[in-house]
Amino acid sequence: MEAQEFIVMGRWLDLASLMLTSADLIFSRVSEKDLECSFAIICNLVTKTESPDEALEMAKLISAKVSQQANDKPALRLKILFTLYNLLENPYSRFYVYMVALTLAVNGKVTEHIIPSFKKIDNFLKEWNIGTLDQRQLFLTISNILKENKSSAKDSFHFLTKYLATFSSEDAYTLSEAKEEAVRAIVEFVKAPDMFQCDLLDMPAIGQLEKDGKYALVYQLLKIFLTQRLDAYLDFHAANSTLLKSYGLVHEDCITKMRLMSLADLGSNDSGEIPYALIKETLRVGLLFILLPCIFKFFSFLSLCYIGVNFTPQVTDDEIELWIVKAITAKLLDCKMDQMNQVVIVSRCTERVFGLHQWQSLRSKLATWRGNIANVINTIQANKLTEESAQAMQGVMIR
Repeated sequence: MEAQEFIVMGRWLDLASLMLTSADLIFSRVSEKDLECSFAIICNLVTKTESPDEALEMAKLISAKVSQQANDKPALRLKILFTLYNLLENPYSRFYVYMVALTLAVNGKVTEHIIPSFKKIDNFLKEWNIGTLDQRQLFLTISNILKENKSSAKDSFHFLTKYLATFSSEDAYTLSEAKEEAVRAIVEFVKAPDMFQCDLLDMPAIGQLEKDGKYALVYQLLKIFLTQRLDAYLDFHAANSTLLKSYGLVHEDCITKMRLMSLADLGSNDSGEIPYALIKETLRVGLLFILLPCIFKFFSFLSLCYIGVNFTPQVTDDEIELWIVKAITAKLLDCKMDQMNQVVIVSRCTERVFGLHQWQSLRSKLATWRGNIANVINTIQANKLTEESAQAMQGVMIR
């Protein structure tokens, strides 16, 4: 009788609340098919109301009940939330249910069912039209989900940077909320063996670390990877090896990445050529930096021998070409090796950062290409006029 009264009076929120009171019993006693049908009826109530606010309250009520006990039939619960999502018309209500679905997927350990939807996030954002705070919550939640999947490291980093980018115009107090995630972004970038370009240095959320008492060295490490070369990293490691280990960074992996990024930096010069000798100097291997600590502990006199000695064996020509091939494979360089003249001829290189200097360089190159094209056009037109004049003179002589 009570339910019938709610229907007659159009009290859809109260009806939904009434039907959900027995939801716990339904979950434990009926088949999954019957459970899905039952909740489809409950979810359909959101289409009855004409008030967006009431629809949102109903969505909150239903999603709260469904997301309880996430470990019990989590995939089915997630499916019910998707059904609710599709029945809602109000954009914010849809966003709310989606966020509940993310939490349920994590708690129920069924994230594989929701990860495919991340490819549509840009379209969702246009539809939802949510504010900055909601965007932050969304991006960080998605990044954390993807972080647990090693094959999704790049995607996790992508959403983490989107999260950090939302702090572009905030005050210092608000920026401080992003410190831990800013550090995480730097560490993930340095760790990633296949990421060589990013715009982290342009983000205020990252920039705040430069003068931070706790994280200034982490910022310095990022700056080395994006603006300097291998020698700067080796100096940094010599002074901060414990710090690197505390963040799970492997020295050998960092050297490998810095060699590749140093090669890319060499390729960015305007001449378009890199001498083998310069590569040898840049990619040097410093024995000083890889000596085991125990040597210094038990043979302290050896440390005296190394002080002031610039003992840094260099890579061979074969090793140079191996690293060039690695840089080409990583799509950092498009180049040819001139073994006779001991130079690498670069046709394209990846910039580690793309700031004012890179824009100015691009503008200069475009101006040069434009001038070259204009010269070619002028030459063609001049030749065409010459040819037409010659043909005209030939016609006069024939007459």
